[in-house]
Amino acid sequence: MYVLDANVFIQSHRAHYGLDFVPAFWQWIERTFLAGQLVSIVPIRDEIAAGEDDLADWAKAHPRLFVSMDQACAPSLGTLAGWVLDAGYTDAASQEFLSVADYQLVAYAHAHQSTVVTMERSEPKRRSKVKIPDACAALSVDCTTPFDMLRQEGACFVLGD
Repeated sequence: MYVLDANVFIQSHRAHYGLDFVPAFWQWIERTFLAGQLVSIVPIRDEIAAGEDDLADWAKAHPRLFVSMDQACAPSLGTLAGWVLDAGYTDAASQEFLSVADYQLVAYAHAHQSTVVTMERSEPKRRSKVKIPDACAALSVDCTTPFDMLRQEGACFVLGD
């Protein structure tokens, strides 16, 4: 299963797959969710829905795609917090990570043996910001880009007649 980061939705809408000109991408997201292969989490929905644009409306119209953290996530949250606090990040970087949806996203994926999908790039030597791919690596959580996810799943957006 894939667990999508906010930047997948936001950057896809703003740059690559706008709701207005590549609706097939968004239909693929919906179908893949309905097939039980893709989710995101409620804090990601809240981040997206805080905007005042078509993407915010889309997120509000698809509430089931965004799942709540469950009891299975509790041990993963603790493990991830321990890693962040012991990994040599600045206090500000650690506190920021632990207060944003990224922390919950990685923990959810860890607890549910899922793959995180994000546009972020690993920066393992950077101590001033915890990057999602580095947190995933620390917990042995698979992490990929949306483009690789689409290729892996055989998504193909073809113009109709």
